[in-house]
Amino acid sequence: MNLANLKLFHIFVPLLASFSAAASDYNMRQGVTDVSNEVYQLHMTIFLICCVIGVIVFSVMFWALIHHRKSKGAKPAQFHESTKVEIIWTAIPFVILVVMAIPATKTLIAMEDTSKSDLTIKVTGSQWKWHYEYMGHDVDFFSVLSTPKDQIANLQEKDEHYLLEVDKPLVIPTDRKVRFLLTSDDVIHSWWVPDFAVKKDANPGFINEAWTRVNEAGIYRGQCAELCGKDHGFMPVVVEARSPDDFDLWLADAKQAKAKAEQAEAASVGATLSKDELMATGEKVYMAYCAACHQPTGLGLPGVFPAMKGSPVVNGELKAHIDILVNGRPGTAMQAFGKQLTLTEIAGVITYKRNSWGNDTQEVVQPGQIQAFIDETKEKE
Repeated sequence: MNLANLKLFHIFVPLLASFSAAASDYNMRQGVTDVSNEVYQLHMTIFLICCVIGVIVFSVMFWALIHHRKSKGAKPAQFHESTKVEIIWTAIPFVILVVMAIPATKTLIAMEDTSKSDLTIKVTGSQWKWHYEYMGHDVDFFSVLSTPKDQIANLQEKDEHYLLEVDKPLVIPTDRKVRFLLTSDDVIHSWWVPDFAVKKDANPGFINEAWTRVNEAGIYRGQCAELCGKDHGFMPVVVEARSPDDFDLWLADAKQAKAKAEQAEAASVGATLSKDELMATGEKVYMAYCAACHQPTGLGLPGVFPAMKGSPVVNGELKAHIDILVNGRPGTAMQAFGKQLTLTEIAGVITYKRNSWGNDTQEVVQPGQIQAFIDETKEKE
C-alpha cells in the first residue's frame, strides 16, 4: 500500500467506525424497544451492504482507470451488447434488493401490528399541544410546552431540555404493548418519539394507529414532525415510561385527581371571586394559552392573529366573547378551550382580556356565568 492510500485508509476507516458505532451522534439511535432495535439493525445492515457495493464498484473503477490508461498503451475494446453481461448486472442488483427487502418487510409488518395491546391511548394534536386520553380509564389531559418564556426570548440561559419539556408528560408502562390512536383537531401534526421508532401523522378527521412496548423505564422526548403552523417548533412530546406497578399507582392517582378536579369544578359554579383573583388567574392562563398568537402585549400579529387591545369581540357582548373562547371559531386557528380550561380559568381569562391593555369594560365574569352559558348552549342543541 503506497503512502497516499495509507493516509486515506487512516482517515476513512476510523470515520466509518465512528459513524457505525451505536453511541455515535452521527448514527441512528438504537432506542428502547424491540422494534427500534430492529430498525437500527436493518439500517446498519443496509448501510454495510451499500458500503461493500461502493468499495467494490469504486475499486474496480479505479483499477480499470489505472491499469487501462492510454499512457500504458491500452487499446479500448470494440464490442457492445453482451447478453451474459446484461443478465449478470441485472440479476445481481435484483438479488441484493431481495436480500434487503426481506428483513425490511418483516420490520414494517411488525411496526404496523397494533393487535393484542394492553393499553390504548388516544393522541390528539392541536395547535400547539397534545391531548392524551387513556381509553377505558376515564383519564385525559393536555400536554403543553413548559419552557419558560424568558428562555424563548433569550432573556434567560437555555437549559438542557429547551423546547423539549412539558407540564404533563404522557405516562406509559414498560413491558406492556401500548397502542396509540392518532388524530387532530385542526391541521396535520405528526407524533414522533425517536427512541420508540414511532412517527405517525395525526390527520383531522382520520384515525391512524401505532404502538410501542418500552423495555426500559425512563423519560423519552420527541416532537411534532409535521409543519403545523407558527408554533410548530413549540410542540414537544415527552413520554415517561414506568414499571407496570408504578404505572398502575400513577393511573389510580390520576383517576382520583380527576374526580377531585370535577368536584372542585362543580363547587366553583356557586363561587364568587374578586376581580383581583380573576385577573391573576386570567393573566396566568393568557400567558400559557393565548400569548403565543395574540402576543403578551395583546397586540396580536397583524393579518394573522387579531389584537385583543381594542378588539370588538373583547369589548363587545359578553356572550359572544364567552362563545368564541368556549367553542372556538371553525375555519380559523382559534380552537375551542371549553374542554381544556376549568370554569374558573375561563372566567379569569375573559375578565383579564376585558380589563387589560386599555380595555376597560369593568366587567367581572364568574365561573357560574360560564357554566350557565354552556348549559344554555347544550339546551339549544
